[in-house]
Amino acid sequence: MNRLLQIKLSVMMFLEFFIWGAWYTTVAVFMSSHGMENLTHWPFTVNPIAAIAAPFFVGLIADRYFATEKVYGVLHILGAIFMFLTPQAVGSPLIFILLLLAYNLCYMPTMSLANTLSFHNIEDQEKQFPVIRVFGTIGWIVAGLVVSFGLGAFVSQGVQPEQTALPLYLTAAASLVLGIYSFTLPHTPPPAAGEEVSVRSILGIDALKKLGSKSFYIFLISSMLISIPLAAYYNFTQIFLEGTGFNNIAATQSIGQMSETVFMLLMPFFFVRLGVKWMLAAGMFSWFLRYALFALGAPSAITWMIIGGIAIHGMCYDFFFVTGQIYVDKKSTSNIRGQAQGLIVLITYGVGMLIGAQLAGELYNSFLGTASSLTLNQWHDFWWIPAIFAAVVLLIFIFLFDDKVVSEDASAEEFRV
Repeated sequence: MNRLLQIKLSVMMFLEFFIWGAWYTTVAVFMSSHGMENLTHWPFTVNPIAAIAAPFFVGLIADRYFATEKVYGVLHILGAIFMFLTPQAVGSPLIFILLLLAYNLCYMPTMSLANTLSFHNIEDQEKQFPVIRVFGTIGWIVAGLVVSFGLGAFVSQGVQPEQTALPLYLTAAASLVLGIYSFTLPHTPPPAAGEEVSVRSILGIDALKKLGSKSFYIFLISSMLISIPLAAYYNFTQIFLEGTGFNNIAATQSIGQMSETVFMLLMPFFFVRLGVKWMLAAGMFSWFLRYALFALGAPSAITWMIIGGIAIHGMCYDFFFVTGQIYVDKKSTSNIRGQAQGLIVLITYGVGMLIGAQLAGELYNSFLGTASSLTLNQWHDFWWIPAIFAAVVLLIFIFLFDDKVVSEDASAEEFRV
C-alpha cells in the first residue's frame, strides 16, 4: 500500500469517528438544556435501531449493487442534511427524535462500509488496518476536545458548548466534508456483486448453528446482557458530569477513548497470562468497578473517582469486546467468520444497547420525577443499579463459561491485531 493511500484511508477513519464523537457525548446535555430532560434515552435508542437495520442495508443493497465509496459518500451527505435539521426541531421532541433516527439510519451503515473500503485497498490487513483504525479513536478524542475547547469561543460566558446546538452543527459540517471527500477515495466495487445474500447469513444464523455450544451460548448471552448497562454509560455520564459540576464535558469523556489506546497496548501482556475466560471476566468486572466508582463519588462529587470511572472505559471495552471478537475469530472458520462477527455486533450494539437504552431511560425518569435533574444522592442510587447488574452477569459468566479454545494456544504474537 502506498503512503498516499494510507493517508487517505486514515483521514477517512478519523472523520468517521470524529463525527460520532461530536454528537454522541453531548446530545443528552443539549436535550436536558432544552426541556427534553426526560427523553435523553431516545438518541441512544434510535442508534441501536439503526445498528440492527444497517446489516440489512449493507448486505442486501450496498454490497451488491453500488461502488462502496459512492454509497459511503451519499450516506454521509444525507446524514449531514438530517443532522443540520435536527437542532432546528428542538421545539418538537417527536420530530427531533425522528430526525436523529433518520441520521443514524444514514450513519450506522458507514461503519462497515469504512472497513470495507479499508480492507479492499490494503495488502496486509493485520499490520496495516490497525494503523488506519487507530485514527478513528484519535478522531473521537479530537472531537471531544474541539467541542469543549474549540466551540467554547463561540458561546456566552457561563454556557457550556455541550448545552448548545453547536456540536450538532459541527457533526453536520464534518459529515458533509467526509461525504464530499469520499468521492476522492479509490474505486471499490460492490464486494458481493452477483452473489446470493440471504437474511440468514446477515443475521448470523448459519454461524450460530456451526458454532453452537454451551460456552458459546453463554458468551453470546453475556455479551448481550453486559451491553445493557453500557447504554447507561453512554447516555447518562454526560448528564452526570454536568450535575457534578464538571466543565468541558465532551473533553472529559474523551479520557475513556485515550485509555482505550493504552489498554490495547497492554492486552497482549495480559492475554497470554489470563486466557480468554479471565480476560472477558476482567472486562466485565471493570464495568462493575466503573459504576461503583461513579456511585461512590457522586454524593460528594469526588473528582478522582468520577474521572477514574471514565478512564477505566478502555479496560471495559478492550478486555471484553476486543477479546470477544478474537474469541469468535478463533472459533470460526473462514466461510462463517464474517457472519459470526456480524452476529456479535447485532446482539451487542443492536439488541443489547436497544434494551439498555430503554431500561436506563425508564430508570432515570423514575428517579427524575417532576424535577429537572437528579440530586447527587440520587445519582449515587442510580449508578449502583447498573453496577449490581454487571456484577450478576460477571458471576453467571464465571460459573458457566468453560471454553478454552483461545486460552490454551494463544500467544502475544497471535493476539496482536
